[in-house]
Amino acid sequence: MRLALSILEAEETKWEALLGESASWRTNATRAIRHKAYQVARKRVQTVLNRLLPTSQSELPIEVATMIDRAGF
Repeated sequence: MRLALSILEAEETKWEALLGESASWRTNATRAIRHKAYQVARKRVQTVLNRLLPTSQSELPIEVATMIDRAGF
């Protein structure tokens, strides 16, 4: 989840830098839509990650940590 979150943040930053740079309104509109889509996706992944973490702990639960280790992340 954290890997997905960092990828989404990088893509969002990339598209944010391109907003309004083109002379074409269509290109600018497409870039704005992609930027917004990455913002929404990042927020959704962050929400899922927050739901996995108990509010009383700042560390991942053991079950989640072992699943992440098995997946190779």
